[in-house]
Amino acid sequence: MAQSGKGKLNYRCPACFKRDLDIDMFYDKEKKQYYCIRCQFFGTEEEVLAENETVRSKYKDYLKRYTSFEDFD
Repeated sequence: MAQSGKGKLNYRCPACFKRDLDIDMFYDKEKKQYYCIRCQFFGTEEEVLAENETVRSKYKDYLKRYTSFEDFD
């Protein structure tokens, strides 16, 4: 999902991203945490980044081309 403007980077909701949905999170300044309006996930910036890193392992070999079964580690 494209992000317009040069403001602070939008984060994807990790719970929705696990289900292959690309949903941006919103920030609550009073509680100092991010939240998703689709699935009710919420957390601090560190928690969101950590969860998104675990989801990215699913796409680690996305651009790698395998030509035989011996290529798998």
